[in-house]
Amino acid sequence: MLRSLLSDPMGALGLALVLVFLAMALFAPWLAPADPVKLDVSQKFQPPSLTHWAGTDQLGRDLLSRIIYGARTALSIAVTSVGLAGLIGLLLGMIAGYGPRWLDALLVLLFDSLSSLPMILFALAVITVVGPGTATLILVVVIVSIPAYARLIRAQTLSLAGADFIQAERAMGAGPVRVLLRHLLPNVVGPLVILLSMDIPVVIMLEAGLSYLNLGVRPPTPSWGNILYDGYTSLRSAPYMVLIAGLPLVLSTLGFTFLGEGLRDALDPKLRHGVPR
Repeated sequence: MLRSLLSDPMGALGLALVLVFLAMALFAPWLAPADPVKLDVSQKFQPPSLTHWAGTDQLGRDLLSRIIYGARTALSIAVTSVGLAGLIGLLLGMIAGYGPRWLDALLVLLFDSLSSLPMILFALAVITVVGPGTATLILVVVIVSIPAYARLIRAQTLSLAGADFIQAERAMGAGPVRVLLRHLLPNVVGPLVILLSMDIPVVIMLEAGLSYLNLGVRPPTPSWGNILYDGYTSLRSAPYMVLIAGLPLVLSTLGFTFLGEGLRDALDPKLRHGVPR
């Protein structure tokens, strides 16, 4: 799979971009040239230079350091929320697809009810009641994302539940837990991984948008959305701030999208061998 992914230029580019942002998030304390929250008003609105490679903001904070720490904020929220939603959706989808029909109908009703919630409006409603913060944002993403993942896994499970190898395993006395974990799980998790990788940039953009509106990550925690808002308010004094703040959002979206496309081609045998769907 890795060989197939690297042989695709777009997949290799996506993997490289994702690894760069993961390295920024994991090694932020060592990569950041300065303290991202340290104020130095005497150095405000400094353009990019050898001292401050990305310049400084309206409070004299080093923008490159804030971008690097912002990657940690964005990816921690995106990976945590998407991972939790994917895990819960995986469990519920397999139970719905392999369990009794009454339970399947009940879970499908639950999925339909949650799917009717528009993410942005639901996020604004929850934030209004609970208050802005990282935990609130993760909660919203998990609740809204579970139905899509569960429906995908349910459809995959239903298509495999009647397969010959599953029937043979059941005839040999295998219980439901063994069938689910040993035979169904490895065959349904591939499409979920592809969908998760493509949903991570959506969550990153949601976090940036809410932080831009001061409804997401609270200052002084570095966030790409907060940096973008600071650049917008200082557009006349320092137009470079908007470009620098928008660049990681664009690159991270492209990286995870290309990676998802590459994983889809690598995990789908029909696409891998050039056979049309």
